[in-house]
Amino acid sequence: MTTNEYSPLFRLASKFLKYFLLLVFGFAIAYMMSMCFGALSLATSLLPLVVGLFARAGVLLMCLFALVVILESLHS
Repeated sequence: MTTNEYSPLFRLASKFLKYFLLLVFGFAIAYMMSMCFGALSLATSLLPLVVGLFARAGVLLMCLFALVVILESLHS
């Protein structure tokens, strides 16, 4: 492995982060559109559920990145 290549675990964690951020951004756009089109009552009823899921997924993603950092520092 050359020094320019990342480990498979780092690439996997980066993909998870990319899709997580895209999902959060997509839900933010959908929430704004629901406010514009008058479906705010539906959006506000689903907001606590979505925020809870995103918070848990974000914590898992941060733990995955902490694991990647620890393993990469031990690898060197």
